[in-house]
Amino acid sequence: MVEVQTDSPPIVRLEGLRMSFGANEVLKGIDLEVPAGRVLGYLGPNGAGKSTTVKILIGMLTGFRGSVTVCGFDVAKEALEVKRRIGYVPEAGALYEALTPLEYLSLVGGLHGLGEKELTEKAFALLKLFGLRDQGEVRMTTFSKGMKQKVLIIAGLIHNPELVFLDEPMSGLDANATVILKELITSLAKAGKTVFYCSHLMDVVERVCDRITIIDGGRIIADGTFEELKARVADASLEKIFTQLTRKEGQDGVAADFLRVIQG
Repeated sequence: MVEVQTDSPPIVRLEGLRMSFGANEVLKGIDLEVPAGRVLGYLGPNGAGKSTTVKILIGMLTGFRGSVTVCGFDVAKEALEVKRRIGYVPEAGALYEALTPLEYLSLVGGLHGLGEKELTEKAFALLKLFGLRDQGEVRMTTFSKGMKQKVLIIAGLIHNPELVFLDEPMSGLDANATVILKELITSLAKAGKTVFYCSHLMDVVERVCDRITIIDGGRIIADGTFEELKARVADASLEKIFTQLTRKEGQDGVAADFLRVIQG
């Protein structure tokens, strides 16, 4: 686990964040500060507001209420400045599949001001690390989900951002790539980067995050280290803690009930 200074200035600050889609209020007053060098696990059940929070933080969603500051910039007024400093890896991004990985990474890196020589060297080196060196100049139309996800991860990191948003980044990855990404998250924090990590993989969050924030119904219901959450709920695993805090008890019998229904 990475030790960070709790008095370091926050690289992410949310104050009274609210977001509605029509009459549906998805975020109901989120207050959160994330210091630099932190690996924050941002958890919640489906529909809790995780992805909405991330999309606001990276400048993809407007119309929110409250104050949102990222890397010292007001997201509502300076979204472009925020985008220059962050990386974003979605669960399933829209790649330009007619391009090769090298062409796509050159496009992304060029938008971040990387020179052609630096881009090419970085792209090939990173593709090699993910086992895609030989596919660097192959059109991505034939790529599997996992291969595309590797390209998205590289695209989110190739410009060396100070803050990285990972929204279910391990979706579709094979076992080896999953291990690499886990180690990479820890290494990013050791290098002074900040990682804002959304995932349903509780064991991974428990292992790589030094702070965990749980939201439910658009509100933060728990925030602290894994040890602090464990002491609060008196349970040994993050999965059990999450289940108790989000009031989803009684799930143990769901699988048996499901099987009984489909069997008639």
